Amino acid sequence: MGATSPDSGDLILVEPARPGSKVAVVTINRPDALNALTRSMMISLASAFRRLDADDGVAAVVLAGRGRSFCAGVDLTAAEEVFKGDVNDPAANPVAQMELCRKPIVGAVAGFAVTAGFEIALACDLLVAGRSAKFLDTHAKFGIFPSWGLSQKLSRLIGPNRARQVSLACMPVTAEMAEKWGLANHIVEDSQVLSKAIEVAEAIVKNNRNLVVLYKSVINDGLQLDMKHARALEKERAVNYYNGMTKEQFANMQKFIQGRSSKAPSKL
Repeated sequence: MGATSPDSGDLILVEPARPGSKVAVVTINRPDALNALTRSMMISLASAFRRLDADDGVAAVVLAGRGRSFCAGVDLTAAEEVFKGDVNDPAANPVAQMELCRKPIVGAVAGFAVTAGFEIALACDLLVAGRSAKFLDTHAKFGIFPSWGLSQKLSRLIGPNRARQVSLACMPVTAEMAEKWGLANHIVEDSQVLSKAIEVAEAIVKNNRNLVVLYKSVINDGLQLDMKHARALEKERAVNYYNGMTKEQFANMQKFIQGRSSKAPSKL
């Protein structure tokens, strides 16, 4: 896993969770501006996820923000530069690159996740929220049209009526609401958000790496379909998976299962 990329400056940091870990931690590092994203930061964040997806030394990713905010959205002092044209540019779109990333992404949300920051949180596969966390959609307040998926993803996660109130009335979603509504997987003290997110990611990387990648894919791809076609997708991929396995791989699977049968179950 490489160190901080040279094109990101110090505003997007990429580092291992600990020496030798297969978990990479990506940190939005502009705390004085509540981690608001400039265009160059958006490009760097998108680039970081492209590199991590291709890095064989990385099996899972944790995304966090430095300081008292996860991400306060796009820096609106350069709104025209960001929104005209860039919304259609995958290279400048961190959410698009997160959605293409095959590795599981665990969001570590302490403080504010506002608008584009909310959309980045929704692009994570799991979320750990600090008690101070607030998810806020201000598109309607500032006259910004959503383009990173919030208008479609949120209603599917928390239900359309709740999503309408969150987005049309700009109603903040607290950590407790996020957990109750199925948006957040865990709530912990703010000081424990990053360590808990790493713990969740490390629990994932202990499992069969190939199957984790395929499982994430079939869940996320199936969510785009109705139940009938989603079940057919699962069946199709299962058939392809087992047909592609050799006798040696089946034998290794049995050995692995026998070796783990005596181990204590995960505490997560």
